Amino acid sequence: MKKTLDEKGAVLILVLLLTVVALIAAAGLLYMVARGSAIFGQAKRYRTAVQAAKGGAEITFQWIGDRGTLTTPLDASWDQYNNPDLVNKLTTPTSAWPNSYDNSIVIDPARPATYDIAFTLGDYRVYSKIVDTVAGNSGPNTGLQNSGVVNTGSGEIVVVSMPFLYTIEELTQSKVNPSERVKYSILYQY
Repeated sequence: MKKTLDEKGAVLILVLLLTVVALIAAAGLLYMVARGSAIFGQAKRYRTAVQAAKGGAEITFQWIGDRGTLTTPLDASWDQYNNPDLVNKLTTPTSAWPNSYDNSIVIDPARPATYDIAFTLGDYRVYSKIVDTVAGNSGPNTGLQNSGVVNTGSGEIVVVSMPFLYTIEELTQSKVNPSERVKYSILYQY
C-alpha cells in the first residue's frame, strides 16, 4: 500500500506541474491577444493621423498657392494666423527674412510663435510653418493659359518659369489624445 500512495503523490505533483504550465501558456496567449489588439488600435489611430496630416498638407499647399491670402474655400477652418506678414515669408528668400521670423523646424503647439498657421481638420489640429523659401519667378498657377504648345512666330520669347521652393514643417495631432500625432517635413515646389 505504501508504494501506491507514493505513486499517487508523484502523479499529483505531475498533474499540478502540468496545470501550472497550462495556466502559464493560457496567460501568455491571453496577453498576446490583448497586446495585439492594442497594437492594432495604435496602428489604426496612426493611419487616421497620417490621413489628417495629408489633408492638412493639401490645405497648406492651397494657402501657399493663394500667396497667404486665405481665399480658399476652407476659410472657416482657419482659426490661427500667427504671422500677419506671411506674404513676405512666401515671396522672399529666407536670407531676406527679418530676424523675428522663426525658421527652426521645431513646432510646439503650446507656443504660437513656433508655427505660422494652425487650423482644425475634423478631430485633428494642424500646425504648419514655412522654415525656408528659395525664391523663383513663378506667380500664381496659371495652368495652360498661353496661346498654345508650339511657338507661332520666330521672334517669340519663351519665358522660363523657375518655381519657388518651400520647406514646410507640419505637425498634426489629435485634439483628444495629443500622443496621436504625425510630423511631416515637406519640400514643396510652386
